[in-house]
Amino acid sequence: MSGGRLSRRLAVALLVCLLLTGCKRRDRKVRIVQTDEDSASLASVIHMSDPSAAPQLLKGFHAIEEKSWRWTMGEFAVVLRPPRNAATKGATLHFKFTLPEAVLAKVKPVSLSASVSGTALPPETYTQAGEFDYSRDIDGKLLASDAVNVEFKLDKFLPAGTVETRELGVIATSAGLEAK
Repeated sequence: MSGGRLSRRLAVALLVCLLLTGCKRRDRKVRIVQTDEDSASLASVIHMSDPSAAPQLLKGFHAIEEKSWRWTMGEFAVVLRPPRNAATKGATLHFKFTLPEAVLAKVKPVSLSASVSGTALPPETYTQAGEFDYSRDIDGKLLASDAVNVEFKLDKFLPAGTVETRELGVIATSAGLEAK
């Protein structure tokens, strides 16, 4: 997608959010009960376009936009169900997102880091706007439970009041653990 089209889409999306009252900061906490029924209700991969994924968004996500994505804040987290046999084989974490030119122009290079169950993963720095997949292999020892918290952090983002009333990081489309 060309930078001009992305910038126009971003401007339209920001304007729509300013006009809607549904775009509010949402911090959620999920109480995880270790039962087969509860862990079965968690997904290994969540799509930001799916309203039923909202309970797995622990913090730092805004409302669904254009029925397909969500803005993040500077820090955001999800809870995921490890895939079958992940405790022995490990898995791959995928976080798919867009870094808009409008954000990159204001904050310059952006680094994204993550942690799984409190264990830090290597960060990645993004110097260009576009669509990305932050992908990291996860050791099986970190995936031995029925639910895993994954926390993300951007080193730079747009503070609330810079462009609009919300804090803006990246445009998230999905997050998940893929079996090896």
